[in-house]
Formats: sequence, C-alpha cells, structure tokens
Amino acid sequence: MTRPTVTPPGSGGEEAVNALLAHILNRLDQDKAEEIVAIDLRGKSAMADHMVIASGRSTRQVSALTDHLVESLKQELGRSARIEGKNAGDWVLIDAGDVIVHIFRPEVREFYQLEKMWLPEVAETPARMA
Repeated sequence: MTRPTVTPPGSGGEEAVNALLAHILNRLDQDKAEEIVAIDLRGKSAMADHMVIASGRSTRQVSALTDHLVESLKQELGRSARIEGKNAGDWVLIDAGDVIVHIFRPEVREFYQLEKMWLPEVAETPARMA
C-alpha cells in the first residue's frame, strides 16, 4: 500500500520549496556556517523534500546560527519552525516543513555522520556548498 502524499502547511509547491531551500542555504552561508550540505530527499523520505546539514564552530555559534535562521524564516518568509536541541548546542534540528535543517558542532557531526546515511553513493566526498 502506498502512503498518500502530504503537503505540509505553508507549502506552495516546487517553486516555494526551492525558495525556502535557497533562503536557508543563503542565511547559513551569510552567518558563516561551515560545511553546508543540501540533500534532496524527494523519493527517499516522506518527512521533507530536502535536508540541510551544517556545522558551527562552537555551541555558541550553533545557537546563534539557529536563532538567526529561525528569525529570518519568520520575518522574511512568514514561516514558523520547530526547534529541538538548542539548549545543548551540540546538535540542533530545525523543522521548517519542507526542509529539515541539522546544525552540529563538528565533533558531533563527525560522530553521527548523517551524510553517509542519506548520501551512501558519495559518502566519502559529499557535495558541499563553497
């Protein structure tokens, strides 16, 4: 039995999803996140269309990246996002609906290696945003 396709609230189709992804990538880049990776989840998972993984150099930067991204989503796109893990500052998950964002401290990111789980064919050299 196939699962029905569920469009999260606020989703306006492919163009809106692409705009959301571009906004997230730009915001993280502007705020000096490191090793930003975007993973296309379409056809792989029903939870979101894209996953973004990025690193902050410290718990303080992970927290600041989270605050800036969530605030910009609200102010510039009118989107609210759910946040998990911000108090610890090691690994923060931001659920923006069509895009799931993981922001890690480098050591924690290396330990969990989400890229290897979602990009097994290029696990050794995932495509990274310059």
